[in-house]
Amino acid sequence: MPVPMSDIFHTLRERGFVQQVSDESGLDALLRKAPVCYYCGFDPTASSLHVGSLIPLMALAHLAHAGHRPIAVLGGGTAMVGDPSGKTELRQMLTVETIKENRDQIEPQVRRFLGAAGEHALVLDNAEWLAPLKLLDFLRDIGRHFSVNRMLAAEAYRLRLEKGLSFIEFNYQLLQAYDYLVLFRRYGCMLQVGGDDQWGNILAGTDLVRRVHQAETYALTFPLITTASGAKMGKTVAGVVWLSAQRTSPFDFYQYFVNVDDRDVIRFLKLLTFIPLDEIQRFAALEGAELSAAKQALAAAVTELVHGKEEAEKGQRAARAAFGGGGDGDLVPTYSIALAAVADGLKIVDLLHAAGLAASKSAARRLIEQGGVRLGERKVTSVDDVIRPDEIAAEGTLLHAGKKHLRRIVVG
Repeated sequence: MPVPMSDIFHTLRERGFVQQVSDESGLDALLRKAPVCYYCGFDPTASSLHVGSLIPLMALAHLAHAGHRPIAVLGGGTAMVGDPSGKTELRQMLTVETIKENRDQIEPQVRRFLGAAGEHALVLDNAEWLAPLKLLDFLRDIGRHFSVNRMLAAEAYRLRLEKGLSFIEFNYQLLQAYDYLVLFRRYGCMLQVGGDDQWGNILAGTDLVRRVHQAETYALTFPLITTASGAKMGKTVAGVVWLSAQRTSPFDFYQYFVNVDDRDVIRFLKLLTFIPLDEIQRFAALEGAELSAAKQALAAAVTELVHGKEEAEKGQRAARAAFGGGGDGDLVPTYSIALAAVADGLKIVDLLHAAGLAASKSAARRLIEQGGVRLGERKVTSVDDVIRPDEIAAEGTLLHAGKKHLRRIVVG
């Protein structure tokens, strides 16, 4: 059920989205009165968003369901500069062509979460207004409102000063603040949301709007999510969990969530699904093996949001087939190797990496050394082990990497 406009801020807090707010009572009152235009930025620095992006995407969706107007800014302009927030060194500089390709692939991922707003939802590229800027005009009209002392005090810049902060990165905050000013002028945008590493950048935008137009706008940030084990959400031995089906298969995506730590299930259900809070609370009373029902609900709900209902159902059936509960074995992800490669002796380290079960060969070696690799019924005990031709059945043989990841290996 959609959340009433009057309850949306309370709902965001209950679900765990609220980390910092520039003016909590003021924002709550604003969101209760009338539809508010709000925005979040996503720089297209890769060809897909990842699981960590689900937090801002879900917040956008909750606000849209409550009747507010979302704007997703795909930062074709800011991606040319590179945000220093959370980075210990200069980001890789991308070509204009690569940024455009990335943006085109990310846009459908973002739009899936804005559907509740219908035609009122906007997806914009800030290159539209940043690319034509003239340097001297920008410095005179916008740069004069920024204090270098205040910028250097911001955590993102302060941490980077030790390693070295480039001049191009130093300008990022000005450009993001200018985004807010443009959106305020064009669409009456009153709220910017984002991860907590963006707090300083977002406040710079509210300050710029106040200085230029004497108007009050708002900032809201979300917590940067780590798992109960302390790892960054969406990081696995196989690498990043992407929203793109080409980079992370729907099966692997489903498996990531069905295997989350017991301590993370309830928190992830609140943040990453639309399941009502009272229903989630019933899951909170479960323990041990019974908690698997909550994990199944989490995996199914998030996979449906990102990949659609059909892929979520396929993920469920494939998981049952892969882990001994029946289901359709043809849905298990398959990796084909050439007969000649097996005949010559293919190292399992190389296969783990090539099949996407390990982010690197060194990660594959660590998996084996930790006893987490099994080919069929055989436990792999040495990093020098090779696959024998007679180990690959005609219908394929399952290669397990830990409890969460597997591939059906076939000879093709």
